[in-house]
Amino acid sequence: MRLLLMSNSTNAGEEYLAHGIGEIGKFLGEKKVTALFLPYAAVTFSWDEYEKKVRKKFREAGHDVVSLHHAGDEAAAVREAEAIVVGGGNTWHLLTVLQKKGLMPLIRERVRAGVPYIGWSAGSNLACPTIKTTNDMPIIQPQDFNALGLIPFQINPHYLDANPEGHAGETREMRIREFLKINPGMYVAGLREGTMLRVEDEKMSLIGEKPLRLFREGMKPVELTAADPLDFLLLTQ
Repeated sequence: MRLLLMSNSTNAGEEYLAHGIGEIGKFLGEKKVTALFLPYAAVTFSWDEYEKKVRKKFREAGHDVVSLHHAGDEAAAVREAEAIVVGGGNTWHLLTVLQKKGLMPLIRERVRAGVPYIGWSAGSNLACPTIKTTNDMPIIQPQDFNALGLIPFQINPHYLDANPEGHAGETREMRIREFLKINPGMYVAGLREGTMLRVEDEKMSLIGEKPLRLFREGMKPVELTAADPLDFLLLTQ
C-alpha cells in the first residue's frame, strides 16, 4: 500500500495545503495523476466548492482531482481511480456517507491493491481501524465506527499538548488515555499539525519538523521524530 496521511490541511498563517502540496506532488510522482476526490467530510460548504479548492492546489503540483459526487456510477469510479484523495472536515459525516453508499469495502480493496491514498484530518482518521480518535463532534450517526483499517493503529490529527489558557477541561492526552483504557493494546499516534505519515508497503516515515507523540495503555508517551523508525507500528495488531 501507498498512503500519505496528513494531520491537517492548513497551518496557521499559511494558504490552504501550502505545507503539504509539495509532499503530495512527490508522493504522486512526475507523471500527471487525476485523483478521485472524496468530499464528504464537508458539511457547511458544498462539495463543488471543496472540489474546486482542492483542484487548484493539486494543479499547482502538476496533478488534478475529480470529485466522486459527480460520478454516475460511483463504484466504477472507485475501481478506475488512479489515486484516492479524502479531504478533511467532519469524520462522522464522511464515514456515514461512504457507508450509505456501500463504498467502504471497495475503497479498502483498491487501496490494498496499490492505489495511492492521500488523506488529511478526517481523511487520515478514515485510514485507521476506527474513527474513535477523531476530534470531531458526532453530528450524525454512522452504521458503526469501523473505518478502512488500512493501518493497524489509530491517529489523532491536530494533536495538541495543552489546553487553551483559562480552560479547565480535559487535555487531548486525557481523552486519548480514556480511549486506551477501553481499548488496551492499541497504539494512538498524536499527529501534530504540519506533519504527516508516509507509508510505502511495510515502511513508514514521519514527515515534518514536529515529533509524533505515541500513546499506548500502560506505556509512558513517547516522542518520535522523523529520524526514528516507525515501521513497527504497521506490524501491530
